[in-house]
Amino acid sequence: MPPTSETLVRDPWADLNPRQREAVEYGIAGADAPGGPLLVIAGAGSGKTSTLAHRVANLILQGANPHRMLLLTFSRRASLEMERRVGHVVNTVLNLRNASPPSLPWAGTFHAIGGRLIREYAGRIGLSEDFTIHDRGDAEDLMGILRHDLGFSGTKSRFPLKGTCLSIYSRAVNSQAPLDDILLRHFPWCAQWEAQLKSLFGAYVQAKQDQHVLDYDDLLLYWSEMMKAPSIAQALGATFDHVLVDEYQDTNRLQADILLAMKPDGHGLTVVGDDAQSIYSFRAATIRNILDFPQQFAQPAHVITLERNYRSTQPILDASNAVIAESPERYAKQLWTDRNASRKPQLVHVSDESGQARWVADQVLELRETGVPLKSQSVLFRTSSHSATLELELTRRNIPFVKFGGLKFLEASHVKDMLSILRWAHNPLARLSGFRVAQLIPGIGPAIATRLLDAMAHATDPRRALAEFSPGAAAAHDWAAFTDTYRALCGERVSWPADIDLAARWYVPILQSRYDDAAAREADIGQLARIAGGYGSRERFLTELTLDPPDATSAESRDPSLDEDYLILSTIHSSKGQEWNAVYVLNVVDGCIPSDLGVGSADELEEERRLLYVAMTRAKTHLQLVVPQRFYVHKQVGNGDRHVYGSRSRFIPEHLLPMFELQPKRQPGGVAASSGAPEVAASIDIARRLRSTWQ
Repeated sequence: MPPTSETLVRDPWADLNPRQREAVEYGIAGADAPGGPLLVIAGAGSGKTSTLAHRVANLILQGANPHRMLLLTFSRRASLEMERRVGHVVNTVLNLRNASPPSLPWAGTFHAIGGRLIREYAGRIGLSEDFTIHDRGDAEDLMGILRHDLGFSGTKSRFPLKGTCLSIYSRAVNSQAPLDDILLRHFPWCAQWEAQLKSLFGAYVQAKQDQHVLDYDDLLLYWSEMMKAPSIAQALGATFDHVLVDEYQDTNRLQADILLAMKPDGHGLTVVGDDAQSIYSFRAATIRNILDFPQQFAQPAHVITLERNYRSTQPILDASNAVIAESPERYAKQLWTDRNASRKPQLVHVSDESGQARWVADQVLELRETGVPLKSQSVLFRTSSHSATLELELTRRNIPFVKFGGLKFLEASHVKDMLSILRWAHNPLARLSGFRVAQLIPGIGPAIATRLLDAMAHATDPRRALAEFSPGAAAAHDWAAFTDTYRALCGERVSWPADIDLAARWYVPILQSRYDDAAAREADIGQLARIAGGYGSRERFLTELTLDPPDATSAESRDPSLDEDYLILSTIHSSKGQEWNAVYVLNVVDGCIPSDLGVGSADELEEERRLLYVAMTRAKTHLQLVVPQRFYVHKQVGNGDRHVYGSRSRFIPEHLLPMFELQPKRQPGGVAASSGAPEVAASIDIARRLRSTWQ
């Protein structure tokens, strides 16, 4: 039952602007009558997260069951933040203090939720319930093994490497486009290998099924395939009264198909996003999902546009609005703010990349002296290599900086070792994990490890086959210690998360004998154990850590700049969702923005325009677009490394120059399945269906 009017504060939505309030209240008439489809076009800095959190809170306050709400985000951190904000709003409205937030058990990323649903229905769709999930590195390794086994690594011609093969496969899966089209548009130099790639991908799908593993893309693919079974689609659609999706402009075709299958009439479906910030086509995201959303239902979706910006000054918004207004197909909006300022964003002409680096360093230090910390300033660039000259200049001047990217936590070898131990115990047919772990044991090399895994693969009981395996005299003593640990990890007497401590007791002595910096690596193992304590089971831990890993190892996270303040360097893609007081955008010239690799089609060119828009709208008060007159182009196809003379980006044509303060040229030197869902009548063999795709 919804709370009584006496319980509520006088106006729970007083802090919202009229458009936000409309989005929060639209179509909410109680839990039993979800409204029609709603699309919220949330401009940059318009309070999107707050608006979505308030809508979820309003649904709960009006009687919706939070256990029957599906909230889909693009990171686990975003879902946790959303849950925190919803709880704050609900408790504020109910005049409660220090109350626990309402539980949203189905808040999570598309991939995490997909993993849960697939496991719920695994027995009905041709999967083992004990399947494990490969991260990107494991998926590449498996692709590499099969590439070699099929003889493609020995060809005299340039067959694509394992990483490229996985990228092709991933794009084909997520875009649901034919392989020949994927090769022609995105990997033209690989087109000659279409037949061989089909063979490789078929073997890859088969190997995953044999080993009871899924990769990252499978979590969407299997979910989408499940929804093609009417009984499953109906069951899942009935499980959730409300489905709310954040960052809808970043979804791919699989994700859109899933949503439409769950809510074909759109009732209870809310999606929030900004077409002007759709910049992830390289991940197979498509802007068509958000542009076409309103017309995909018998009752067209209601569209609400949030235009009030709470981040930037009006001159920055005027320039950003003007840049994106050149786009031929978009949801029209004019961002506005109460933050008036007289200074326009600057368009800065410099001599070359060295002059650009000196200019930015000068500006960063000058602004720091006025009280703007380095952490409140960011340098953004189209491609990671564009910051190389600047990094040298910052180092020379002793200006500390952090660059987004680098080694991820799960990519560290010792962390991968620990996770492989747990994965192999959870799924004895996880061949890559077993191959890695077996070779940690002194006296066991690739040949013995392969013999062990073959024995397990052909055994009725693979765990028993491991226990009875003889690795030879050289490994006998250490093998016995490992099998004792493995048997305990596979048993029922150890409860989570105690099994991670058991694995660590076996692994840490090996770590100490292998690495000079063992102490720092042990700290990572401790961090892994602390993270494990936050999950209810080994399966949830392995799944969610793979899908949303920490950013860095402890050696890096101890403050990579070794300073209390540091400048932020970031690609534009990595900057999305962030904001800084001052933003400097490098290389705003044709060939960089837009990239000369991003002008092959009108769609690619428009995404490059949106990239510049995203970069500009990260700035609160100070924005500088830097235009070097001469810059270095690295490894251009057909031309080699070369210097070129730059012209201002085509996205800032002559008629937009009045939006900017122009700096003169400078001379040289100057970023669920529901517990009560109906049973499926017949087994759905998704595995067989997917194998046939590559035949």
